[in-house]
Amino acid sequence: MRQGLFMSMLLVFAFAVSYAIYAYFLPEYIRKGGPLVVILIMLSIVVVSYIFERLLALRAARGKKSIIAFLLNIKKQINEKDVDGAIASCEQQRGLCANILRAGLERYLVLQASGQKLTQKESMEEIQHAIDDSMMLETPLLERNLTVLSTVASIATLTGLLGTTVGMIRAFKALAQTGAPDAIQLSLGISEALINTAGGLIAAITGIVAYNYFVTRIDNFTYMIEEASFSMVQSLVEKR
Repeated sequence: MRQGLFMSMLLVFAFAVSYAIYAYFLPEYIRKGGPLVVILIMLSIVVVSYIFERLLALRAARGKKSIIAFLLNIKKQINEKDVDGAIASCEQQRGLCANILRAGLERYLVLQASGQKLTQKESMEEIQHAIDDSMMLETPLLERNLTVLSTVASIATLTGLLGTTVGMIRAFKALAQTGAPDAIQLSLGISEALINTAGGLIAAITGIVAYNYFVTRIDNFTYMIEEASFSMVQSLVEKR
């Protein structure tokens, strides 16, 4: 519900800003692209807004300090058998990686307190299960809104194509007149087609590049968490 409300407010804001840009700030030759230019500007604003939103989300997922320094500190504390200190470091670091590792550390403490005589394999499975459950809850937050970028990129392409089609209809209509073709209407039609094509491509390319960039970063981030969690589980079981 909140996500839908945010999207609705963003669309209203983007439309108002795009209309103001179209009416007062664009040069005359771009305004000849017709009313679809407003939609293309709006889609571009939506793409840029979600790019900044995802950048902030990835920054928050890393936590307060350098994630490499954080992982090295956690490894050092585990080797020193300071699990409580490692949990405190996770709480201080915050972020997605810290939350996932903390789930594994807390599960380790529960196993220690229970006094169960588990084999090394069983202990690893218990801790890894807690980490996997935490990852299932945390990682979707990284991938949220990526579908919006890809969807807006597709819509921008189709909107630009629609503007191109409308412009070419106007151009052929000018050519179809009896006698000498209307040069003004012909040039207006071609101009409208090209402007909408350019606007649609700009918005689409921006959205696609941003989508692929974020997918790559999320994959690398997830892989790093999996490697760190696996190494932590092995260290915890060995210390146990």
